[in-house]
Formats: sequence, C-alpha cells, structure tokens
Amino acid sequence: MSKPLTGKVALVTGGSRGLGAATVRLLAEQGADVAFTYVSSEKQAQAVVDEVRGKGAKAVAFKSDQADTSQAPALIDDVVAHFGGLDILVNNAAISAAGTVDDPDADTAALDLMHATNYLGVIAIIRAASRVLRAGGRIITVSSGLGSRVGTPGAADYAATKSGVERYTMGVARDLGPRNITANVVEAGLMEGGMEKETPPETLKALLSSLSLQRMGHPDEIAAAIAFLASPAASYVTGAVLDAHGGYNA
Repeated sequence: MSKPLTGKVALVTGGSRGLGAATVRLLAEQGADVAFTYVSSEKQAQAVVDEVRGKGAKAVAFKSDQADTSQAPALIDDVVAHFGGLDILVNNAAISAAGTVDDPDADTAALDLMHATNYLGVIAIIRAASRVLRAGGRIITVSSGLGSRVGTPGAADYAATKSGVERYTMGVARDLGPRNITANVVEAGLMEGGMEKETPPETLKALLSSLSLQRMGHPDEIAAAIAFLASPAASYVTGAVLDAHGGYNA
C-alpha cells in the first residue's frame, strides 16, 4: 500500500470512535504517526491505539476536553513532545444539541456547551497548532451539511457552530498560506454510528430524504476525503469546502 504520509505527524481530535477513529486508522495506514484526543472513553481510545500499533504504526491518545479552551496549548505541546513535531491537524471533535430558538424549555446549558466545544474549542486548537505546524502542513476542519444548508428546525445553534468554523478555516487559509500550510473543510453527512443516534426519528427521516444518495455514509468514506486533503495530492487545495455528505440538498 502507498504511504504518502510517511514522516508526517497528525493530530485528530475526538479520535476514539466513529469518524475520528476511522480517520486515525486511515492516516496511520498511509504512514503518519497519529495522536488523537478523547474526553471520557479511555477504554475505546486505548482500543484504537492498540489496533493501530498492532499494524506496525504509531499512535497515542491524549485526554483533553475541547470545551475547555485553556487545555489547547498543553495538548499541542504534548503532541510535539511525543512525536517531535506536527504536520496535520484534523478538527473532528464535536457534540450535538438541538432546540428551536423559541422553545421555552430548550436546554440552553447544553447549547452553550456545544458552542464552546464545536466553535471556541476548534479555534483554540487551531491557534495553538498554527504556531508549531511545519511548512507544508495541513489543517482539515470537519463540518456538516448543516454548516451551509439548514434543512430542519431545531438546528440553528448546531448549524451556527459549523458555519462559524467553516468561515474561520477560510481565514486560516489566508493567514497561513505564506507558510505553505493549507486549511480546508470537509462537510460530513449522516454516518453509521454517528450523531444520528441522538436525532429524533422524524428529523432523521427528513434528513435522509434530502440526500441524493438516499443512505447514510460510512465513516471510512468521509475519512477518505480527510485523508485526501492531508495528502501531497492536495498541495494546491486551500480555503476549500469538500462535500462528503451524500448530496445533502444537492
């Protein structure tokens, strides 16, 4: 198998399960040394580490809560101390909370936590990582089709967090371009084993009907899009949004 990422160091946030774990596995298969974060699922995180190491690649897991922006600098320092540098940052970690803006019973604490995790937390990690990313580095931010097309009620806050990190990543592309560092977005869609477990059945049905492919994606399919943007093949791609959501409202 070709290993285009040999010699590279990657950090994947939220890498213990789902899309994050699929991305960790694929980047490692392509030759990268991979660090990833988790919040509470230490057993799952260790299982991913063991799986990657069992295939002869290098992986390490760090416990870090993205909602606490003060933890971002220490996380980046830990990755650099462990692997000697950083070349690829994949901003995957996110949580979901829903509620219409006029709902008097909306869980505003959960919504505020989502904003802290999905938006402020991503910004903090990008800021910290940008200071140490080596020339030719890659920043890939995982967003959602809801970041550009809000197709269901109750998703205003979630969509805002995703739209926000998309625009932030576009600005990062401009700021870091002179250092030959690219910054791009992957708009992910509904995935097996993903946030659809937290989605009301009627909302899930509506979302599936809005997809051109009329099916959920597999984490490996979205991980492939991330790996492309991390690879040498995407050296002239920056400030772009790559849709990997099955044709959501296409």
